[in-house]
Formats: sequence, structure tokens, C-alpha cells
Amino acid sequence: MKPWYFDLQLLLRSKVAVGSLLLLLVLTIASLLSGVQRIDSQHEAIARIGALHAEDTAAVVAAHGDSVDAGTAAYYSFQPTWNPPSPLAFAAVGMRDVAPIMLRVRALGLEAQIHDGDTFNPELALAGRFDFSFLLTFLLPLFAIALLHDLRSSETESGRERMLRSLPLRTRWLYLRRTTIRGLALWLCVGAPFVVVAVDQGVPVGQILAVLALAAAYLLFWVVLCLLIPRRAWNSGVNAAVLASCWVVLALIAPALANVGIERAIPVEQGATIARAQREAVNGAWDIPRDRTMQQFYASHPQWRDSAPLGDAFHYKWYLAFHQNGDEQVAPLVAAYREGIERRNAAAAAVGWVLPSVGLQVALTRMAGTDMQAHLAYQDRIRGYHERLRQFFYGYLFTDKPFVKSDYDRIPPFEPGE
Repeated sequence: MKPWYFDLQLLLRSKVAVGSLLLLLVLTIASLLSGVQRIDSQHEAIARIGALHAEDTAAVVAAHGDSVDAGTAAYYSFQPTWNPPSPLAFAAVGMRDVAPIMLRVRALGLEAQIHDGDTFNPELALAGRFDFSFLLTFLLPLFAIALLHDLRSSETESGRERMLRSLPLRTRWLYLRRTTIRGLALWLCVGAPFVVVAVDQGVPVGQILAVLALAAAYLLFWVVLCLLIPRRAWNSGVNAAVLASCWVVLALIAPALANVGIERAIPVEQGATIARAQREAVNGAWDIPRDRTMQQFYASHPQWRDSAPLGDAFHYKWYLAFHQNGDEQVAPLVAAYREGIERRNAAAAAVGWVLPSVGLQVALTRMAGTDMQAHLAYQDRIRGYHERLRQFFYGYLFTDKPFVKSDYDRIPPFEPGE
């Protein structure tokens, strides 16, 4: 064990190495605190939903509670939905930083309500917020390069290489031992703070170990690269320049080019296109004969076919019917949008097998439940809830059942786990 101890002492005597490790430790803590702060703010926002919804409902009841028309309640009542973060979300904020995590919906046409929030490009962001995932992907390789680029070349340049070769030991094992010590030091600087914060956030042990394993595997890739490049017997400056160039290519340029290639190979309409098409369908329904609108609605909702026919007066069941018809009219656009996004996600995951930086972020956001797949799952939960909400109001509208003030309390609430 003495050789290991001596090499550790050699590392600790290097001001550059110690300074680099301390800086990495500070940046790791800062990235973790940044992620925790972001997720805590989302927890706080979600916690306020109940009180704010109660105030909103009270205002609607005060203004429209005397009406016995369920359509009035359906039109003016907004119901909150939300996407709670997983315990690991602080480590990889992912889509939660650019996609809506809360959405108030009505029993009217849903697709326009969902896609109005799509003010972002629906692909994975290249870099994202400064969180633990960002630190691992972009900064950790730089510290590996700083500690390992001159591991052997510095010995050659100082003239100690010949002396080491004259000793009765294998220099290969010497450098491997020093590399291992530096690699473990880097891994501990990012892993130890993560474990402390993860335990505090209630992350399951299995996920903690999985993140540590991912960090170790990603670090190992860069450590191996830092060992291979200096085999060309360049000086330390050239080694550092070549390794930095590798970092630029592998962590920045190649992922950006892959993203552009995926976008061009798999074109996807923006969500705003779906929202616009749904609104055009709804607006155009005012000029369509009401009987034709109702027949179209009854074709997909035969359980309400026995409802009383419409008179000459405005009736909310016709209004909600053509909103639902609008959703059904844009259903092919929604399906194509969803298929395109999923194909892009699959392509990004495939790129991750070639580019470690992409693979690391894809894996971390998947474990943290902050990737596009998780966002699409939240949209599916909204659609399921919207179906229950519509059926609740249909039970009043299509049977002409009066909707009284106490019925506001019977409106089905959103359940995040449904």
C-alpha cells in the first residue's frame, strides 16, 4: 500500500491538482444547490395550487352560481393540473425548465389548451440549466484533462522519466496507479456531494447507485482518452490542446450537429400549428348547421344520442360538442406530432450510444423523469382527466339536469398519478 500512499501524497503536494479538485467540489455543490432551488420553487408553486383554485372557484360561484346551466360552469371553471417532480429531478432538470409543469384546463377543446404552452422547441435542449447533469457532461471532462494531460509528459520534460525507467519497477503500473488515484479523486468530488443531497431529497438507493455508476463510466471514458492521446509523445501543451479539442468536438460540436441532423431527418410541426388548426375548426363550427355538428358528435359519443333535440336558443351542449369535434378533427395532426417527437427521442437515444455526452444526459433525464417522454406522459394524464371532466358536464348538459352551487364541489379533481 505504500506506493499508493506516496502517489496520493504526490497529488496532494500539487497546488494545481488540489486547486482543481477544490474548484470541482465547489462547482458540484453549486450545481446541486441550483437544481434543488429550481425544484423547490416548483414544489412551492404546486403547493399553492389548492388555495388559488379555491379562490378562483369561489369567484366563479359568486359570479355565475345563480345559473343552473352546467355549460356556464363548464365555460368559466378552470381546473388545475400539474406534473410533480421526482426526487431525482434536481440532478437533471431537463424539460421541466422549458415545458409547462402546470396547466389549467376547461371542458372545452383540449388540444389548443395543451399546445398553447409549447413555446419551446420540443427537442431535448443541448445544454440546459446549470445542474448536476450539466456539470457531469461539460465540466467534469475539463477537470479530467487538467489533472491527466501531463501525467507522463511532465516527467519526460523534467528529466525524471529516465530515472524512473532505471528503477526496478514497471512505469506502466506507476502511471496506472497515479491515474487511478486522480480518477477516484475526481469521482469523489462529484459523487460525495451528490450522495448527501440525494439522501436529503429522498432519492431511492438504487437510483443513487445508478447515477454514481453513470458518472464513473463517463469519467472513465475521458480518463482513457487522456491516457491514449499522450501516447503520441507530445509535450504537455500539445496534449492539453488536443484533449481540449476532443472535448469541444465530443461535448459541443458533435451533439449540435446530431441535433440538427435529427431535426432535418425527422421534421415535426410545432405545437402552435395544432392549436391554430383546432381554433380554426372551432371558429368554423359557428357557420356549420347545428344538426350536422350534433350528428358528428353523436357518431363518436353514441351514449348521448338520446338527448333532447336542440331548439332555436343557444345551448351549451352544442357549444361543447363542436369543441370536441375540433379536437377530433386535429387528432391526425396530434398523432403525427407525437410520433415525430418519439422518433426524435429514439434517434437521440441512439446517438447516445456513440456520443457519451448525449448518452449521459439522456440516461440522467430518463431516470429523473424530466425528459420529453415524461412530458408527453403528463400530457396523456391531462387528456385522461379532460375526458373525465367532459363526461361530468355532459351528464348535466345532455340530460338537461340543473347544475346548482353545490355541484361545483362535485367537479372531479385532477390526480397526478392517474
